[in-house]
Amino acid sequence: MPAEGATWTPGTVRPGGRTARTRAAVRDAVLTGLAEHGYPGLTVEYVAEHSGVHKTTVYRRWGSVEGLVADALELAGEDAWTPPDTGSLDGDLRALAREVIETFGDDSAAAAPTAFIAAAFQSELAAEALRGFYAERFTRCESVVRQAVDRGEAPPGTDAAAVVRAVSAPLFLRAFITREPLDAPLADQTAAAVAAAVRAGAYSRAQAQAQAQAQAQG
Repeated sequence: MPAEGATWTPGTVRPGGRTARTRAAVRDAVLTGLAEHGYPGLTVEYVAEHSGVHKTTVYRRWGSVEGLVADALELAGEDAWTPPDTGSLDGDLRALAREVIETFGDDSAAAAPTAFIAAAFQSELAAEALRGFYAERFTRCESVVRQAVDRGEAPPGTDAAAVVRAVSAPLFLRAFITREPLDAPLADQTAAAVAAAVRAGAYSRAQAQAQAQAQAQG
């Protein structure tokens, strides 16, 4: 969701010695291969040729295409990306939504991350890595909601995890299910709807519990 555009860009991992450089080179080759050929067309031979790492080394360290994809996702999650801090809930949610648009609204930018998502439907190892990547990403974004609570823009007890997922969910629906266009006005509309719901208490755990108790008693 957030910052995917930066996350999937080759060459963005900080250097850390020969091992880190080798891992980054392999990651870049995986991204390029996914963008060019998709998951079904990615091979260990392609990654070895385009990374400059010997094929036997790739097989020994990563085992298979599944292992390569999973490690590329793990490495993507080790970047220094931080969520926006515009000073308001509306501004932060709008910035998060626009990052989704920037990543998945452009075919060239979306090629690699879309291939990762497709891989998750074909490989349980890739699916597990993708879940881990987004779980970590969403956890970083929860600070946006906590800050909004501190500023009095959101009710205490607001479910931060639910809020940050709600921002991306409609955009992912259009990108991967209905295949409709994505643009900035849509991102802004989605963010505004979620912000309004937050202020109304729709994501308040206390309100949800009260409603459940009322329904049970009624």
